[in-house]
Amino acid sequence: MKRNILITGGAGFIGSHVVRLFVEKYPDYNIINLDKLTYAGNLANLKDVEQKPNYTFVKADICDFDAVCEIFDKYDIDGVIHLAAESHVDRSIKDPFTFARTNVIGTLSLLQAARLKWEAKPERYEGKRFYHISTDEVYGALEFDDTLFTEQTKYDPHSPYSASKASSDHFVRAFHDTYGMPTVVTNCSNNYGPYQFPEKLIPLFINNIRHRRPLPVYGKGENVRDWLYVEDHARAIDVIFHEGKVADTYNIGGFNEWRNIDLIKVIIRTVDRLIGNPEGYSDELITYVTDRAGHDLRYAIDSRKLKNELGWEPSLQFEEGIEKTVRWYLDNQEWMDNITSGEYEKYYEEMYKGR
Repeated sequence: MKRNILITGGAGFIGSHVVRLFVEKYPDYNIINLDKLTYAGNLANLKDVEQKPNYTFVKADICDFDAVCEIFDKYDIDGVIHLAAESHVDRSIKDPFTFARTNVIGTLSLLQAARLKWEAKPERYEGKRFYHISTDEVYGALEFDDTLFTEQTKYDPHSPYSASKASSDHFVRAFHDTYGMPTVVTNCSNNYGPYQFPEKLIPLFINNIRHRRPLPVYGKGENVRDWLYVEDHARAIDVIFHEGKVADTYNIGGFNEWRNIDLIKVIIRTVDRLIGNPEGYSDELITYVTDRAGHDLRYAIDSRKLKNELGWEPSLQFEEGIEKTVRWYLDNQEWMDNITSGEYEKYYEEMYKGR
């Protein structure tokens, strides 16, 4: 079936993997990638698909309601996969207003544009879908026990970031309950893999080890996170977009919990081995720093509903995934260096000037 799918934040880490998957898997779909190209958006992530006939990039701000409405009209959008968001907790602590604007008002802008466009059609919401990607952080924190976040877990956000995402989740569900919009929400655990902006733990530490820089560890490194390889997340999004139940929620997780300090030691061993350092060579780079304000103890996702209903489960064990990830960053040092220098911004500003 011919479809016109709007993917927001498609130049970012997770978004670029979703865009690539949809462009390559569904040649009959028109994939429109809407991205503001903030610091974490990078069109170099999509160089392998940017010339595909079913791919279009549009630079715009999801908070610009008029611009979003124009995109819905111009491309006759019938499906939205909404990933665009401010997502770094530390930045949210310093600047909560930006997170509220992008994550809440930006989501509301997309919802209202979709509603006005779709309700004006004779078929209204038939064949339409608004898919909102959220985070496990809206659930708050777990104790160090065997409990897991389920789709019924009460929301309890602890940071400006998670509060903004929780608010956007509620708006999405309200648009279904109020207007009948066919929506779906997913809450995912920590992602890792290629093309992640190097402010996040894994690419940051790979890069710091390569340059012999300190590896900052919050508190004692005892906080626990559930990790999922980004391509597995993209596969889950594909399945849920096409087969998920309207107005339902699905948790996406890796069943892969690691204490931060243990994860860091795996990264150190892997990087040292691959670049030829002796074992333990980079251990001395570990630097314990003051813990983050409101730092949640533990996240862990129960994704059995997604497996039981739609047949999805992670394809990679963590050891295999981290090996692939480290190799990718070491083999793509030019990408990393351009990201940290800002050269890619100049290149793509010139490439897309006037478009």
